[in-house]
Amino acid sequence: MCAQELKAALRRRTLAARDSMTIEARIEASLMIDQIGIEALGPLSGEIVSGFWPMRSEVDIRPLMFHLGEAGAQLCLPVVLDKTRIVFRELIRGAEFIDAGFGTFGPGSQAVELDPTVMLMPLAAFDRMGNRIGYGAGHYDRAIARLHEKGQQPRLIGVAFDLQEVEQVPHEVHDVPLSAILTQSGFYQVPQNRS
Repeated sequence: MCAQELKAALRRRTLAARDSMTIEARIEASLMIDQIGIEALGPLSGEIVSGFWPMRSEVDIRPLMFHLGEAGAQLCLPVVLDKTRIVFRELIRGAEFIDAGFGTFGPGSQAVELDPTVMLMPLAAFDRMGNRIGYGAGHYDRAIARLHEKGQQPRLIGVAFDLQEVEQVPHEVHDVPLSAILTQSGFYQVPQNRS
């Protein structure tokens, strides 16, 4: 089985496990993630932080984003422009919200586009070495590559439930590892040299 097939199989398995969580379990775990995140991340004052609006059975990080915004972080959300590109638009109170693609929502075209310095990223699966599996469209990979082309190195923090962890995610040369992982069990810095 090639890396792409292995990733697809792991994605199906972990998303099925996540979908099987009760609503109460997801809420409780999301609240723990928010609490741990507030303490572990600190205020991030002056940083541009991209988050995500939860879809389906994802972790709900809206309370965490609220706290980061109150502490001085500039917030943004991803919006899918087409099959190959997402942008990050500033999230401010009272802004128009639109369908941002994939069943999620984000700020409309009147919002300012930002380049995040910290990215809170939804995951389908992850391992402790910072290897990640997204939803398969490659939007985050291309967005990170564009930031790198601009000379920027955003801090990549994967956010997921514990049950989305797998022993090993197959990774390829072009895959960019996470800097850290946030789950309801804690905040884990990823070793600099992954294997």
